[in-house]
Amino acid sequence: MTKPIDNGRRESFKKVLLGGAAFSTLSSFEMKEETPYQLKGNINHGVCHWCFRDFSLEDFCVEAKKVGIKGIDLIGPSNWHILKKHGLDSSMCNGAEISLTEGFGEVKYHEQLIKNYTEMIPKVAEAGYKNLICFSGNRRGMDDETGLKNCVQGLEKLIPLAEKHGVILQMELLNSRVNHKDYLCSKSAFGVELCKRLGSENFKLLYDIYHMQIDEGDLIRSINDNHHYFGHYHTAGNPGRNELDDSQEIYYPAVMKAIVASGFKGYVSHEFIPKGEDKIAALAQGVQICDV
Repeated sequence: MTKPIDNGRRESFKKVLLGGAAFSTLSSFEMKEETPYQLKGNINHGVCHWCFRDFSLEDFCVEAKKVGIKGIDLIGPSNWHILKKHGLDSSMCNGAEISLTEGFGEVKYHEQLIKNYTEMIPKVAEAGYKNLICFSGNRRGMDDETGLKNCVQGLEKLIPLAEKHGVILQMELLNSRVNHKDYLCSKSAFGVELCKRLGSENFKLLYDIYHMQIDEGDLIRSINDNHHYFGHYHTAGNPGRNELDDSQEIYYPAVMKAIVASGFKGYVSHEFIPKGEDKIAALAQGVQICDV
């Protein structure tokens, strides 16, 4: 449950949520002093702390819980104790990867990656978490087939350990058109084929809605057709990677309805960078837009 929002912030919500035709159907989100907004419970909301670096992790945990957040993404072992203190999940663990550009797509990184993930997977499980991010790295002239074979060669050595500990390795889909030029796993078709070749429920894709809107669009069809390969979702407005309001092109309520209809029970984590001064109000707005 969120706390009552002061008049200034309420008017800001009304302007964004109720003022534009694109979100005219969201009138039920209007905030009332005597009845704070109640989350429907169909979406498990997470958030990425790196987008809210004005707040220490400790302070951000306090504020995020107030607007309905259940987990914080991209937190490693050194800070898990902070999440536990505040009763928040580490919804997408990190700390085993080398970098976004150096990943499983290149065999020369496999030795280091296998070492890192072999050490990290048991730590994730011991802490009571289950999601651990990984990356393909850059293409550097590789065709898809070479990239797929390389990823399989590295990841198949880790899948038995992940299965043993109940940890799901999740490769993030990132756009290669704007933010991550030359990234290998930049299309859902590549990621889905990788999932099929590995053939394990302990390897899935982190479907970043913002990134996939840029590189391929057709979001709802992708979710409908491939949701069983998607283990986690990220949000952000496009263009700009900012708020989820009517200044951007993705109609998040419809996308969220498709996710709910697929039977998904994992996390939808917000990974947008607020432009406004009140960043927690922006997060609350994003949670409510996606609360279907």
